[in-house]
Amino acid sequence: MQYDYLVVGAGLFGAVFAYELNRRGKKVIVIDKRNHVAGNIYTESVLGINVHKYGAHIFHTSNKKVWDYINQFSEFNHYVNSPIARYHEELYNLPFNMNTFSKMWGTVTPSQAKAEIARQIEQLHIEEPKNLEEQALSLVGRDVYEKLVKGYTEKQWGRDCRELPAFIIKRLPLRFTYDNNYFNDVYQGIPVHGYTSIVEKMLEGIEVKTGTSYQEYIVSVPKDGDGSFSDSLGNTFSKVIYTGMIDEYFGYRLGHLEYRSLRFEQEEMPECDNFQGNAVVNYTDRETPYTRIIEHKHFEFGNQTGTVITREYPMEWKPGDEPYYPVNNDRNNRLFEEYRKLAEDEPEVLFGGRLGCYQYYDMDKVIAAALQMVEKETAGVF
Repeated sequence: MQYDYLVVGAGLFGAVFAYELNRRGKKVIVIDKRNHVAGNIYTESVLGINVHKYGAHIFHTSNKKVWDYINQFSEFNHYVNSPIARYHEELYNLPFNMNTFSKMWGTVTPSQAKAEIARQIEQLHIEEPKNLEEQALSLVGRDVYEKLVKGYTEKQWGRDCRELPAFIIKRLPLRFTYDNNYFNDVYQGIPVHGYTSIVEKMLEGIEVKTGTSYQEYIVSVPKDGDGSFSDSLGNTFSKVIYTGMIDEYFGYRLGHLEYRSLRFEQEEMPECDNFQGNAVVNYTDRETPYTRIIEHKHFEFGNQTGTVITREYPMEWKPGDEPYYPVNNDRNNRLFEEYRKLAEDEPEVLFGGRLGCYQYYDMDKVIAAALQMVEKETAGVF
């Protein structure tokens, strides 16, 4: 069988691309190495609760076109992300705002909070930050850094803040209002039936093969721009949309790009109705091994009997581990640019998504990028 497109990866980018090309009459097939669709936004029902299997995903955007687009596939609730930071037995609101400062110092007005932060920064005499610790201290002072930045960051990166480069933290947003809304975007919410149902709707009527990696599936590729891709059954594909790791596609011939990985520890609590009272609680002390606990029912204001929590542990990444966050330092960005040049020599392969572009994307940016690629491929207008 002749296909127009083989889409590698059934996550959000691949699903949007496949949906749009399919509705334009193109013949598309989608493969994914995992045994399910939806990639990292995959949700599954546990104790009647939509559980985010690969970390919390809160949809937020100020792009009305993207918001209207995703609402074709699901109704969204009015969830607003308001995480809590736990430092030992102390609780603080995030993002850093007047509620945070009031709890920390007893300040009441924005001018009082600004004055305290300025006083702490002035005492440090940091003119040119040499590492992440000095950069953070020069932005927020010692109290906020020690309680809410240092431990969390060291767990995320697996090393002391003094060993991390200053550029990792370019700014730390300070909000001098009593507003716990983490995002400033106009539109925000959680799909009422979970994210998996969105991707399943996008892929309706499209052939999908899960548990199938590109490296195992494709047996021949075009040579010198002639011919097409083919699989072991003799099916052929004119083009490939590749949303996996770009360095993996090229057999790591230039070396490995680096990532941070995560380990998720899920716990079902059928006898507990409410474990922590909030969907997201960050643990900012260095001693607690996980960075946060997600209680999934609170994303949808659930009143189910029982609850499900997930502890999130950052991990060093090594080849074979699941890559979650690209390490966009100078070395890796230079290496990615070399891989991008290799990709230019294969116009029949289009690279997209977080791993294909070696860039962290929020979900709305993933959708916008996929639609932009569709527009370029079809010369259509979004």
